[in-house]
Amino acid sequence: MNKRPAYKRILLKLSGEAMQGQQGHGIDAETCASLAAQIKEIWQAGVDVALVVGGGNIFRGQLESKRFGLDRSVADYMGMLATVLNGLALQNALEQLDVSTRVITAIDMHAVAEPYIRRRAMRHLEKRRVIIFVAGTGNPYFTTDTAAALRAKEIGAEVILKATKVDGVYSADPVKDKSAKKFSQLEFIDVLNKHLKVMDATAISMCMDNNLPIVVFDLTKKGNIKKVVFGETIGTTVK
Repeated sequence: MNKRPAYKRILLKLSGEAMQGQQGHGIDAETCASLAAQIKEIWQAGVDVALVVGGGNIFRGQLESKRFGLDRSVADYMGMLATVLNGLALQNALEQLDVSTRVITAIDMHAVAEPYIRRRAMRHLEKRRVIIFVAGTGNPYFTTDTAAALRAKEIGAEVILKATKVDGVYSADPVKDKSAKKFSQLEFIDVLNKHLKVMDATAISMCMDNNLPIVVFDLTKKGNIKKVVFGETIGTTVK
């Protein structure tokens, strides 16, 4: 592993499922504390850290709209609120480790989080605060993947680190298909043409248009965040 970080500023995309640990739903305190400790480690190394967190461990808008017959817009707003719960949990875990943070929301809720203002977000990073983006883009029909791509470009992040439950991108689901091939590197156009499940098509297109690389890696192995940030070749790089 390199002695110095490979990136100065990153955006770490965490799924809601990453927050639930082994319990299968909700927020697992032990998992949250572990994530915070790993984030602190790279923050202490001098890396500017921004997070985008999903809400699938609590409420997944697109899925729940079909299950309950909810209007899709209503369901998506409910999903955005779920991301706020996760963001506040992460903030608490980080601040228990003496990491200065700010939760920044795309939907105004002044009592619990700051509204998103790009210049203010940039200033927080300059002051060495970890910023946690919640509520997606603030618009229905857009995923937190798209929010990650959008915010990463707005704050000048050098890379999106997409934390998942598998160790990279495969040609098929490796759990269901043992012959699935793992890719070490991919081009954006291949992801779109092959319909590979890296991020949604809108997010991939945005990253491709703006030359913003994505590294997909396994979050379940402790220490992997640091390995990726310090330039170790793990997971799959899309560029």
